[in-house]
Amino acid sequence: MEIPKPIIYEVDYTNDDLSNLKTTEKIKSKKDQKLIFNYPTVYIVNDEVDSSKYSVYVGETTDIKRRTSEHLSNDSKTREDWKALLKSERAKMFVIGHEHFNKSLTLDIENRLMQYLSSVEAVVSVNNRRTNPQNDYYTVEELGTVFSEIWRKLQKKNKELFPLERIIRDSAIFKASPFHKLTREQMTAREDIIIKVTEALNRGKEGQLIIVEGEAGSGKTVLMSSLFYELNQLAEKNSENIVIQGTKQYLLVNHDQQLKVYEQIASKLGILSKRNPDIVSKPTRFINKHSEDEKVDIVIVDEAHLLWTQGKQSYRGKNQLDDLLKRAKVVVAVLDRNQILSREQYWDEIEMRNKIHEAAYKKNYIYLENQLRINADEETISWIRGLIDNRRIENIPVDSKKYDLRIFDDPDTMYTKIRERSKNEESGISRILATFDWEYVDKRKPENEDYWYVKIGDWKLPWNLQLPQSKKEKRINRNRAWAEQAQTINEVGSTFTIQGFDLNYAGVIIGPSVKYRNGKIVFDKNESKNKKAIQMRGTENGEKLDVSDFLLKNELNVLLTRGVNGLYIYAVDEELREALKKAGKGKLEN
Repeated sequence: MEIPKPIIYEVDYTNDDLSNLKTTEKIKSKKDQKLIFNYPTVYIVNDEVDSSKYSVYVGETTDIKRRTSEHLSNDSKTREDWKALLKSERAKMFVIGHEHFNKSLTLDIENRLMQYLSSVEAVVSVNNRRTNPQNDYYTVEELGTVFSEIWRKLQKKNKELFPLERIIRDSAIFKASPFHKLTREQMTAREDIIIKVTEALNRGKEGQLIIVEGEAGSGKTVLMSSLFYELNQLAEKNSENIVIQGTKQYLLVNHDQQLKVYEQIASKLGILSKRNPDIVSKPTRFINKHSEDEKVDIVIVDEAHLLWTQGKQSYRGKNQLDDLLKRAKVVVAVLDRNQILSREQYWDEIEMRNKIHEAAYKKNYIYLENQLRINADEETISWIRGLIDNRRIENIPVDSKKYDLRIFDDPDTMYTKIRERSKNEESGISRILATFDWEYVDKRKPENEDYWYVKIGDWKLPWNLQLPQSKKEKRINRNRAWAEQAQTINEVGSTFTIQGFDLNYAGVIIGPSVKYRNGKIVFDKNESKNKKAIQMRGTENGEKLDVSDFLLKNELNVLLTRGVNGLYIYAVDEELREALKKAGKGKLEN
């Protein structure tokens, strides 16, 4: 059965125009009047606060006349955002109706609109900040179709405020949005953490550690983003949770690209402000700014495997996680041991096991099992994991979900394919990545060339973060992650720019540090240029520890788990390349 089309009416957000809306002068059709005034509706109030910069409010109601009156007569007297909207000469309101709207569907449409609009570059603030994702209901299967129709109609009215869906869904902010509808596993984990946090604060406990562990693509970032947002909501004055009410939460991440994303989300939602500039920051900055004597309430650490376990630069301590526990009542740390990438982050296995066992003993350990990133069959995911974890290559399975896993004979052909994917609107963001096996020195140019290159025979491409940008491009890219920037299709990404993010199609160059010998993958640290991985790790007793095998394996793990819809591989080592090619043809004999 064909789903009906939505109707959208736009009015200036003024007393006169809103009064006209209520007296039906704006809506001539009897059918449309019924959908707008007798059915549930969704509405968007937007104000162009600066040139091409918008403040928005998204709402849903069962009575648009009553709700409009409340905003005009009550909210404009008690809330600064509504005062500003009523005074503005540019503010407008879209009212959206649909024959199939019911309370659950309008709540889901409202939630998705907040998710999309908070990801739009032109939006600087989203003024309503509740989350209302619904569970199963009668018309839930129509949500995607109805929403896309609404968005397309809105786009025709304002392309800046409502850009193409594809552009939004490819953005790093969208992928980390707290407005994602959580899976059952994520929802259960979030509720468990909130209960554990409430209990710890209620009993006056300090230095409590909650560990959330999961492999790459298990939904850790969305879970932490949602948790941070929910805890901020529960901290509001009118919160039903009187224990969390009035508390302060901090979100820390030791990754420049991911920090940029979280800062934008927190800023748009009014969490990060001039009064609270350090709510989102790096661990070292937080540790240096807060003393052990005045503990904060809650600290959430995303990518906790990137925390340092020895002194470095401005950090003078021995273990950042231990120092955070001394400065907070509760620390929620999300980690993946297989994404530890440098010697400064390396944990002694016994020490790490003790941390996890202690958390598990206190029932403060949560493991995320589901794979949410890679859109492939279990057999394909197992093939990727087997290559990384077991260091063995099996025949590549046929994937019923059409996950595009290909082996290439040369880097140029693979790069050409990635470029084709990046130009295709349906394919979205696709980039070339490589193991750190070619020289690169940050903030210093090579002696005889313009850039540090990844070179294979006659083929070469610059490493990430080097290509020049115009002033306009710099302004546009200021808040964008590496892969979102247009010029980066002409660069090679590394674990330092892509960790924590995903690509629709990832082309991975496996460099000479990864070899295939005697039926097994081996790592050759002499071929790696990643000093953070191959240099010896100092221990407290003065011994030197070689952890390169563990760290180079993790580097490969990060790169091979970025592709949502496809993974393309080229291997420099001839034996590895031949084994992979045979596996692609189903002719590998083990």
